[in-house]
Amino acid sequence: MSRAEFIDKLQRALAGGLSSGMVAENVRYYQDYIDTEVRKGRREEEVLAQLGDPRLLAKSIIEANKHAGESYGTNRAYDEEVADDVQDWETDDEQPHVKRMMLPGWLIMLIVTVAVIVVIGLAFSLLYLFAPVIIVVLIVVLIVKVFQSNSR
Repeated sequence: MSRAEFIDKLQRALAGGLSSGMVAENVRYYQDYIDTEVRKGRREEEVLAQLGDPRLLAKSIIEANKHAGESYGTNRAYDEEVADDVQDWETDDEQPHVKRMMLPGWLIMLIVTVAVIVVIGLAFSLLYLFAPVIIVVLIVVLIVKVFQSNSR
């Protein structure tokens, strides 16, 4: 397993049980640890072998944070992630998993409302900006029509 694969699996497994800040902190720690050990002269494969399975490492980190009262997630998502990884290993399918983020309904409505308000505000701003020009054009057109009707 390469460093990138190790870090990716660790990150995905941690995402099931920790906040995004804690995930980033732990991933950064292990990236730095691997870099430091490689700079000391150890082979990357040796360091990764010493660290073991990233999913088990993630489970240990999540459990340690639970006991420290810092867990922000449930293990259900972690277990689903592990099940996905096991299926990947069994089929040797190296396709990446795409995580879908579901937004709450109230947040979607808020975003849509803000977008509509911005569009309406922009339309009125443009109308306000071009109103003098539009009024002058309408007056000129009206005067031309009046003169055309008088000349007939």
